Amino acid sequence: MQRICFLLKVRQDRLAAYRERHAAVWPEMREALSAAGWHNYSLFLSEDGLLVGYLETEDFAAAQAAMEATEVNTRWQTEMAPFFESPDGARPDEALTTLTEVFHLA
Repeated sequence: MQRICFLLKVRQDRLAAYRERHAAVWPEMREALSAAGWHNYSLFLSEDGLLVGYLETEDFAAAQAAMEATEVNTRWQTEMAPFFESPDGARPDEALTTLTEVFHLA
């Protein structure tokens, strides 16, 4: 099982709306994530807009590809794009920066 941690930056003026949107993630988006192999998925947001994501999956590249192939992900990413500070207008799922794990206490 791979443990994946990633970073994104939410625009300061959109923090409250971002929180509201994630209080009611579409059921079909939640189902697609689970079906694609995104397990134990969490998002953490700081007051400065730093977003930290964590998930566990068998194969992160395959999990990303599975989500990319869904219509619901396309809709979600399009609607969420204005919430983020993204280079070159990239969709959030294309702009995330993954971190290298350096320690894990099992």
